Amino acid sequence: MHKLKLSIVYYLNSLPLSWGFIRGPQRELFELDFSPPSRCADLLAEGKVDVGLIPTIEYQRIPDLKIIPGLAVASKFRVKSVLLISKVPAQNIKTLAADSSSRTSVCLLEILLRCRFKAEPFIQSQAPNVNAMLQANDAALIIGDVALKARTDGLFIYDLAAEWLSQTRKPFVFAFWAVRNSAQLRSGSSFHASYEFGKSELEAIAAEQSKRLGLSQAQVLSYLTQNIDYALDRENLEGLVLFYRLAREYRLVDSYRELDFLETS
Repeated sequence: MHKLKLSIVYYLNSLPLSWGFIRGPQRELFELDFSPPSRCADLLAEGKVDVGLIPTIEYQRIPDLKIIPGLAVASKFRVKSVLLISKVPAQNIKTLAADSSSRTSVCLLEILLRCRFKAEPFIQSQAPNVNAMLQANDAALIIGDVALKARTDGLFIYDLAAEWLSQTRKPFVFAFWAVRNSAQLRSGSSFHASYEFGKSELEAIAAEQSKRLGLSQAQVLSYLTQNIDYALDRENLEGLVLFYRLAREYRLVDSYRELDFLETS
C-alpha cells in the first residue's frame, strides 16, 4: 500500500509531536522527510509531501490544506527558542538578519517591530549563524536549536512569545500539522498517538537531545515541559486567529482564511 509522505522538523521543540513516527509504534505509517520549517512548507506547497509540520503563517499562503486538530508547537509564556538578539534596544534597530529557516517568526517579529517597538528596520534573510548575522547587522532573529544554544552575554534579548503575550495577552502558535486535501487522510489519530508516545518518552528524548545540543538534561526537559505547549486549545486558537488578522492588516499575507480542520473521526 502506498505510504503518504510526512515532513518533520527535527528541532527539539517538535520532537515530542513526531517521536512516535521517528521511534515509536507509528514509525511505519508514513514515508518520512526531515527538513527545517521553511522547507517543510515549500515541500507541502509543491505537493512533494502530503503532510507537514509547517510554520503557522504558511497556512494562509498554501491553498487546499486542512489542520490536524488539537496539536501544535506553541508557547503560553516564554518560548526561549525564538529570540531577537540585538546590539541596540529594539526601537533603535536599523538592520536585522532573520533566520532563513523561519517564516512564522519573521512575520511575528515584523508585527512586534511595528506595533510594540515602533521600528521598521531593513530585514534580510540569512543562514542562522549569530556571529555572522551580527557582524553586519544591528540584530538577528534566530529560532529553534540555534537559539537555545546561543551565547547572548552583553546583548539585548527579546523572547518573541513573551513580547507577543505582553502586547496581546494571548499565547502564540508557531507551527502545526497541515494536510493536503489531495492526500485524503481519513483521521489525525496517528498524530495524537505519536504525541502520546512522545509524552511518555520525554526523559529519553531529553537524555538523547542534551548530548546533541550540549545542554543539561534538566534544561532540555524544562524547555519541553515549561516553555513549549503542544495543545491547539481555545486559548491558543484565539492567539493564532489574532496573529492571522494582524498579518493581514500589516499586509504580510494577501488574505485571511478561516481555520479548516481535518475531521476527528
